[in-house]
Amino acid sequence: MNHHTRPGGDRPRRRRTMALGAALSSCALVAGVGAASGPASAGERHSPRPVDYVALGDSYTSGPLIPRQVDAGCARSDHNYPSLVAARYQVASFTDVSCSGAKTDEMGKAQGTNGPQLDALKRDTDLVTLQIGGNDMGFGPIIGTCAALSSKDPSGDPCRQYYTSSGIDRLALNILETAPKVARVLRAVHARAPHARVLVVGYPALLPDDGSGCYPSVPFAAKDFPYLRDTGKRLNRMLRLVAWLNRAEFVDAYGPSVGHDMCKAPADRWVEPLRPTAPAAPAHPNAKGMETTASAVLERLGKRAGHR
Repeated sequence: MNHHTRPGGDRPRRRRTMALGAALSSCALVAGVGAASGPASAGERHSPRPVDYVALGDSYTSGPLIPRQVDAGCARSDHNYPSLVAARYQVASFTDVSCSGAKTDEMGKAQGTNGPQLDALKRDTDLVTLQIGGNDMGFGPIIGTCAALSSKDPSGDPCRQYYTSSGIDRLALNILETAPKVARVLRAVHARAPHARVLVVGYPALLPDDGSGCYPSVPFAAKDFPYLRDTGKRLNRMLRLVAWLNRAEFVDAYGPSVGHDMCKAPADRWVEPLRPTAPAAPAHPNAKGMETTASAVLERLGKRAGHR
């Protein structure tokens, strides 16, 4: 259901992996992870002209359990960051088809009762935000696996050992294999909305940026925190590079959320731990996290507002 409002072979595989890895490393050196910025400001940013805005994405976009839920099938909130952007940017029309659990495949095919997300795009769509790739690289299973392994060696790095036991970092490989999938989505977005400004939104900091841990509050082994932190950063670097290669802009959601990860006290965190204390899904942004991502999107829009 759409939410629409109008407020006005191993060796060759390894060679490909190494080549993609080198490209991502180069991009990281040039672009960095991104500068931090503050939470959403009280002021509004006005679009230079009426804008038709479509939001695509997974649960980090839809906002499961954040009040008020407006689509139970997709766990979509009317206080997710696309809704906040739509209100503050004063768009002419807004269609949010983000859906929890979405992978890149769901952009072009139905997900339960939710139709293909790409179907929301029209030739006259002006603005598109896309946040996708986390489920393709395995966010949920990774969290479950690492949490289960931590009890065997809470002071070690059983998760890293598990995912690198073959001699290849399988999480890094997952990210590299997700890159062409995200690129295909972006090409499809441009084909359906050829005049739209397209923003790829990255993922926030789930774990402390300094690599420290908070076991058992977040049940990962102590030495796995840096490994999982680096995996999150690698995912964002991939998204930044793929956006750049496919005529899209990247919105850094990691930098602004540093210091507000799920290890922090309830009053300070913008991402909830595996046992949330605020209305949000486990290991997902809460309302404050959505405010921060909205601010980052608005900041990106402001940098080029009126200069297409």
